[in-house]
Amino acid sequence: MSDRAVAVNPDVLRWARERAGLSLPAVAARIKKGEEVVADWETGSESPTFRQLEELADRVYKRPVAIFFFPNPPSEEDARSQFRTLPESEIDTLAPDTRFALREALAFQESVRELTAGTNPATNIFTRDVRPHLGESIEELAAKVRSYLEIPLNVQSAWASTEEAMRRWRRACERVGVFVFKRSFKQRTIFGFCIHDNALPLIVINNSTAHSRQVFTLFHELAHLIYSVSGITKLDMRYIDRMVGRPREIEVACNRFAAEFLVPNPTFPWSQFKRTDLDGFVLSQARRYKVSREVILRRLLDRDLVNQATYLRKTEEWNLQYEQSRRGRAGGNYYATHANYLGESFLRLAFSQYRLGRLSLEQLAGHLRVKARNVSRLEDFVVSGE
Repeated sequence: MSDRAVAVNPDVLRWARERAGLSLPAVAARIKKGEEVVADWETGSESPTFRQLEELADRVYKRPVAIFFFPNPPSEEDARSQFRTLPESEIDTLAPDTRFALREALAFQESVRELTAGTNPATNIFTRDVRPHLGESIEELAAKVRSYLEIPLNVQSAWASTEEAMRRWRRACERVGVFVFKRSFKQRTIFGFCIHDNALPLIVINNSTAHSRQVFTLFHELAHLIYSVSGITKLDMRYIDRMVGRPREIEVACNRFAAEFLVPNPTFPWSQFKRTDLDGFVLSQARRYKVSREVILRRLLDRDLVNQATYLRKTEEWNLQYEQSRRGRAGGNYYATHANYLGESFLRLAFSQYRLGRLSLEQLAGHLRVKARNVSRLEDFVVSGE
């Protein structure tokens, strides 16, 4: 009896590889086979063994094994259709892990849709209530959103740390119907993304970045939701200069909105700035507003008090410093980390449906992406959360 998966669909094998953003040589290297072997599988002249197919599905393509026996490739949105404002050249730079994160986010969105029957449980819904008006300035829009979230600047400044700031801002966004998830991205230059949906929008933040960086990403993506488009925040945003038309206007506006929202122009001590003490001034204001140094530097860039070259050099320098500071750190508690990734809003929604008898333990575990036996330990972090 042959152990070959002769019924596997070669078109689906090729589709899965292309959706993962992988070349034939890259797949061959991951499974330690020759490139011609993988190519033969995709033409149908040969078939992988069941063990090889499981390896492809689980470790390389991150897809259910059953999908490779479908008569046709599944119909699903790809990165190009999800992020229509992003240039194709930037889409092509998305690593396989990032592409998987996009699929994972869509799966979480479907979980939310199932748990809520498609109706956002928030009383006030951000994507319904907040829209940019014709002729409205970024300053006016930022002030409107701050009022809607009900967190004045004096409260923001009183927070003890950027970690607390991220937690409070996340909670404020979730309170108005925006689900905020986190994950650790292998592609360190990706800071986060959002998937727009009128009813159930979501934002995904790279938890491997500094809390101050996460805060800026959160509001950059929130701005994308205001403009009703999905978006991605990256370390290198110079591609914006190559964009034209409405997509470029939106990206510029999102950056300006995040900076203006977090550091309102009328409150900024412009007269105190001295080029001879750039680092000291930026650091002091970052601490005052509980934001990243990059946000403060962007404020100075917007006023032409620093040039683009200085902005890029300093932000890359600070990002490298943070990456170096993280090296060698031990991993934390799995359940605490997973609870942080899922977020308070999603966790409470899932557990409430379970307690109401609308979900079985196995269904709850599926939504939470944990094994059924680990659900109770995860719940401990929900109950004891701040």
